[in-house]
Amino acid sequence: MQFPDPLIPGRLLRRYKRFLADIALGDGSEVVAHCANPGSMMGLAEPGSPVWLSPSRNPARKLKYSWELVEVPGEKEGALVGINTGRANALVAEGLEAGKVPELAGYAQRRAEVRYGTKSRVDFLLEDPGRPACYVEVKSVTLKRRPGLAEFPDAVTARGTKHLGELAEMVRQGQRAVLFFLVQRGDCDRVAPARDIDPTYGEALDRALSAGVEILSYQCNLSPAGIALDGRLPLAV
Repeated sequence: MQFPDPLIPGRLLRRYKRFLADIALGDGSEVVAHCANPGSMMGLAEPGSPVWLSPSRNPARKLKYSWELVEVPGEKEGALVGINTGRANALVAEGLEAGKVPELAGYAQRRAEVRYGTKSRVDFLLEDPGRPACYVEVKSVTLKRRPGLAEFPDAVTARGTKHLGELAEMVRQGQRAVLFFLVQRGDCDRVAPARDIDPTYGEALDRALSAGVEILSYQCNLSPAGIALDGRLPLAV
């Protein structure tokens, strides 16, 4: 996924009200950017961090910029993290289209935002004659607290727990269900549930695995030019 317009570099001043961030640009001006991330963004919102913004093409939009990337300290050098959770489904869709997810290849039809469960919508429904449908739920992963380990969630997520139960129910009905962890950073080599942050989610994940829900984890290759799906990561339960 290439960004449609060049990203604008800046420095984070503060993130507040969950969806707003004050950014200092290189010319000395300050702007308010939309922060499309409902999580805690643990470790990603330190004042002074280098950030990149995308400009809006909609002249009627109140906020003219969206926060896309942040650079965080790494073991050897700075690492880029994609904080815009709204990009996750598009990145996975692009990866599926390009055949970068062999575990989900070969389906004749892919639909997005299909109703299922209890007042929920699954991110992708893959269908093909002669085999069970595949329900795919995408989760954007940005948290890293230990070297090489990506974790989800970064805050308590009742919604995420609900989705795990609904995926397990699809398996019980004879369908296929996949939880897709999209790690929007390139400095991790494995993924694990953050059980200390949300023990209920960790327990729900264990039940989902026992029920037959599959877990796929892929990381991303990020730059100010764009983001692309990269290699698969193992799950460290």
